[in-house]
Amino acid sequence: MFILKSIFKTSLIKNLNNKIPSKSFSDLNDIVELSEDHKMIYETALNFAKENMAPHALEWDKKSYFPIEVIRQAAQLGFGSIYTSQEYGGCGMDRLSASLIFEALATACVSTSAYLSIHNMNCWIIDSFGNEEQKKEWLPQLINMEKLTSYCLTEPGSGSDAGAMKTFAKKVGGDYIINGSKCFITGGGVSDYYILVCLTGEKQRSVIFVPKDAQGMSFGNPEIKMGWKSSPTAVVNLEDVKVPVRNLISEEGNGFKIAMMGLDGGRINIASTSIGGASFCLDKTKDYLFNRRQFGKNLGDFQHLQFQYAQMITDFTLSRLMVRQAAVKIDQKDPNRALYAAMAKLTATEKCYNTVDICLQMHGGYGYIWETGIERFLRDLRVNRILEGTTEIMKHIIARTTLKQ
Repeated sequence: MFILKSIFKTSLIKNLNNKIPSKSFSDLNDIVELSEDHKMIYETALNFAKENMAPHALEWDKKSYFPIEVIRQAAQLGFGSIYTSQEYGGCGMDRLSASLIFEALATACVSTSAYLSIHNMNCWIIDSFGNEEQKKEWLPQLINMEKLTSYCLTEPGSGSDAGAMKTFAKKVGGDYIINGSKCFITGGGVSDYYILVCLTGEKQRSVIFVPKDAQGMSFGNPEIKMGWKSSPTAVVNLEDVKVPVRNLISEEGNGFKIAMMGLDGGRINIASTSIGGASFCLDKTKDYLFNRRQFGKNLGDFQHLQFQYAQMITDFTLSRLMVRQAAVKIDQKDPNRALYAAMAKLTATEKCYNTVDICLQMHGGYGYIWETGIERFLRDLRVNRILEGTTEIMKHIIARTTLKQ
């Protein structure tokens, strides 16, 4: 009996992993009016994810492997510089295109897509706020992802309160001497360059470009995390790190504005990866409901599961609409773009996480098994409710903005 159960389990899991859905939730793109170019961009990213990421994602998760070779392949398609201007070798696409790409890539691996989104944000910061010399020197090697970047904002003692940061850059002659520590840094210890938000005076936040090999830079051990296992996370320590003043991006005191503008886009990007993860799990669940029989009929014939499924599809569609609307608002430089980004992130990260949780429940014990793949997405999507601004901070932004209007 044990052998028969083992054979049945192995056969079912193999079927769950290999079965191609008759109609993927990526096909629901027709609910939003996309141009032919946008549709092509989405399909290109989706095909790349299917061919280069999906076959390996489970192993990357199991071994906490950072797939740098696949990331650089993605850069060859322009996925390392999606909305960096064409003048310096970037793609010059809009934010809607970026959302589509990160969503599509996340159907295979959320954490790899998320790392690409952070690198894109860093390229955008240099492109938008750097001077001509900085752009010409730094962007070419970042656009092709020959060199990788990380974004350093959060500190051990500040968390969501960025105003409480302590990392300080003191100007000494033609250099900055930097002391402090940053935590939860995606790519920490692996990336070649760090976009550092720090103090350069009392309540004066600035952004400085810091190379990994600067003397005094050190890194903590890779964090052991619940999810996002295919991208490393570590503490970044700076002890009397010396960098030239010319590495200052924009002007002293502009750091908070740059950080907040970067986070508007970052929130949409992370929300897009939540949608991609939910899309994968909905595909799996749709097939499971049609093929799994209990009490003499398919699971999909039970009204309670039909109602749950209907709510998931509605939440998924709402999330996608709000994220794409927010992306357009950023491109339009809408005065309320930060509000739209906060609402989109709140909606997508919460609803998509809950959707994946219900998908796991519908699969029963098989949903809890690593090989089926759904539990990986549950772990990966959990952190999306925290980073780039927690759910609670999103609610604070929404309430503060709308109550003042």
